[in-house]
Formats: sequence, C-alpha cells, structure tokens
Amino acid sequence: MATRVLILVEGSPMGNGLLYIQAAQRLGLHPVILSAEPAQYDCLAAERIEAVRVDTHDLDALIYECSRLRATYDIAGITGSLDSVYATVAKLCQHFDLPGPDPAAIEQCYDKFAQRQLLAEAGVPMPSYRVAANATDVESCAAEIGLPLILKPVAGSGSSGVRLCRDVDEVAEHTTYLLGGTHIWRCSPRILVEEFAQGPHYIAHTMGHDVIGIEAAEFDCPPHFVFRESTFPALLTDDEHERIADISLSCLRALDLGWGPTNIELRWTKRGPVVIEVNPRLAGGPQLVQLAYGVDLVTEHIKLVVGVKFDLRRRRSQIAAWRNLLPDRDGTLDWIDGASRAAAIPGVVEVKFDVEPKTPIVRKGDDRDRIGYVIAVSSGRAQTEAILQRAVDLIGWSITPFLTLGEE
Repeated sequence: MATRVLILVEGSPMGNGLLYIQAAQRLGLHPVILSAEPAQYDCLAAERIEAVRVDTHDLDALIYECSRLRATYDIAGITGSLDSVYATVAKLCQHFDLPGPDPAAIEQCYDKFAQRQLLAEAGVPMPSYRVAANATDVESCAAEIGLPLILKPVAGSGSSGVRLCRDVDEVAEHTTYLLGGTHIWRCSPRILVEEFAQGPHYIAHTMGHDVIGIEAAEFDCPPHFVFRESTFPALLTDDEHERIADISLSCLRALDLGWGPTNIELRWTKRGPVVIEVNPRLAGGPQLVQLAYGVDLVTEHIKLVVGVKFDLRRRRSQIAAWRNLLPDRDGTLDWIDGASRAAAIPGVVEVKFDVEPKTPIVRKGDDRDRIGYVIAVSSGRAQTEAILQRAVDLIGWSITPFLTLGEE
C-alpha cells in the first residue's frame, strides 16, 4: 500500500510551517515540502522531512513534481501556509481534484484593492481607501483622505511595506521607498492609500463558516506595524463579540470564502469595528487557540485538506498570550540568553529564539524583525500577563550598533 503524503508548498520557516509538519505526522501522514529554497528550513534535516526544490510560483512545474510524487505516493492532500503561494496551492488542489479553496476567491482576496471593493459592495465597514500607481496619484489620494494615513502595497503580507504616514514628508518618503526599487513587488506596483483607523486591534479566527474566537493584538512603536503582543481570547462584552463575529461572517460571504481557515483583522474605532484586511489562511500563532480552547487549528485544517471531518469543539477555557522579542536597534547581536530560566516558570509554554549570536540585525519594520517569542497560559487574564512579563524580564540580549563611516 502506497504511503499517504501531505504535500506542503513552502512552509514559512518562522511561521506555521513546522506546526503543519508535526501535525501531519501525528495524523499518520508523510509530509513532503516543495520549496524554491529547501535549505531555509532548518527543521527538515532534524525531522527527516523529504523536500523537493521547485519554483513554487510556477504552476506547471508544481504540477509536474506532484505528478512525479504521485507515481510513488498516495497524495492525500496539498496545502501551504504562505500568502505568496496559497492561490497556486488552490489551483494545484483543483488540478488534482483534491479538497481545497476556490482559486479565484483566494486571488481576489490577496489583491487588497479588489478585496476592499468587494467588501464595500457588501456594506462591510472599512476605513476610507484609494489606490495609486504613481507618486502623483498618492499625493492626490492623500489629499482626499487626509492625514494621518496608511500606505501599503496592494499585495503582500507580514506588514511588509506598510507604514503610518503622519505628514506629507512621510507620505513622499514612503512612496519613494515603495516605488523607487527598494521594495520587492510580485505584481504591478500599486499602493493602497487608507485612512488610519485608530482603536484596539482584533483578529477573528474562522474555519469554514465558524467563528472560533477573537484575539486581541498590540503593535510595537509606529510608524510600522510589527505585532508586539497578543492575547486569546480577547476581553470583549457579548455584544462586542457578536458585532465582530457578524462582520467577520459578512466578509466571508462577500469574498466567497468559507472553505478552510481565514483570519480577519479589525480595529474597534469610534464608529465601531472596521475591517482592516481579510487573510484566507491561518493567522500566525495558532498555538494560542489550542492552549486556550483546546482546538488545534493546524490539525483541523489538515483534516479538511485530506477530506476528513474536522472538530472545532472547545475542550477548555484558558487565557493564552504571546510576546514577540523585538530589537530596539540595528547592529550585531552579541548575545541572547535567558530562555531556560524563562521556560522554567510555571505557565510558560514555549520560549524560542529565532537568531543566533553574531547575527546582523537589520530591522525592516515588519514581521521579520522578531528575534524570538514567549508563550504563556493560565486560567486568568491577569495571571497570564504576569507570567508572560516575568518570563520576558528574564530574557536579555545585547546588540552592538554597526560602525558608521568615520568611526573605524
């Protein structure tokens, strides 16, 4: 009998990739990764995972490799955890007649302007927005919307290229960054110009047409949007929870989503919750949902991918939180320690460093700035926060700034 495999198209070395590998193995599946750069996944050698080098943006090349694998294995399902390849994953599933999301729905969702238009047509509350293709357009859009505002690429993830602009100089500076050749585009350069929606930030986690729970997230220092801390479930009244859940389901209907996981980011403003963006995939850090509710979203997603009934029933009620470790300067990481001390604190579930000493630290103003994280859980909100803070206080690092011209 042929070995049943789960094909993972890319795996996000700093994201949920390892979680998918481990969950697949627990389900008795043999994971195979298709990647443009398999060497970036440090976990592959340790986990003895088969990897195939292939251009993961080339659908024909992926079809060829999957067909080749199918000659040896029984392909139970195909999925991925990266935004940049998820529409291609959907097309692969369609080609091989395997369960998967609608490719057209995924593609229109990852075009943030198209997404905004569809949500607007459905009456979903959102910040004011415009789209611009050049600096003149950006200036005109900024004048219409007013300052402060957000400039972001029409396509992208992890807050890459997203910035809060508080005056015309910052608008001009970031426009030059996005259009001047520094930012890497995977599509025709277009900039989304948005009203800055101010208020607490929430993330609704859904699977299919079910709202599993709502997370509260906080960002680090502006003008960038790098997540600093997150708590699940969010502290909300029943009415607030219902309003966010209703808007989230409206998003799914408007965007023809409803197969598999989706996370919807919102801000609670003076006029109530408004949608910032919809991502047709699991959010980063699904461990919080598992710790708090006992629902393993990665495992349940894989079950859906391989055609097995999934189970989203809550098994417990805890408060889980994570804190990202973020550097305050660029330079060379001299040392980082305290992981074992922090991990020994009751209630701390995981402490992980993403970098090694002597690594150059160059902040980019997005999710790649993280150098580690801590996760904690307990039965109470204040208790979880105290555990998390105590653990973070035990972790330290030193960064020596890079030498500038004339300092040598």
